[in-house]
Amino acid sequence: MEEARIERRLKNKIKKMGGLAVKFTAPGMAGMPDRLILLPEGKVYFVELKKPGSKLEKLQQKRARDLRKLGFEVYCLDSDQAVDNFIREVFK
Repeated sequence: MEEARIERRLKNKIKKMGGLAVKFTAPGMAGMPDRLILLPEGKVYFVELKKPGSKLEKLQQKRARDLRKLGFEVYCLDSDQAVDNFIREVFK
């Protein structure tokens, strides 16, 4: 499955950079992002992974908005290029 491959790429790249890409589950709160990215210096990001060309579902969009209102950064990654762009952005 393409999404699983993209997720492995993200997890491996984050690990190489000294961080953690934790599988995130929130019982009783559907629509939360797939991964919680924990980086050095206390940086935290939420990442939803999708197969190429897929978009967030309505509930996922709502959860992303709610997290952003709380001050968190939320990303939706659907390709190797999106993973690489994310890595470059968070490791500036």
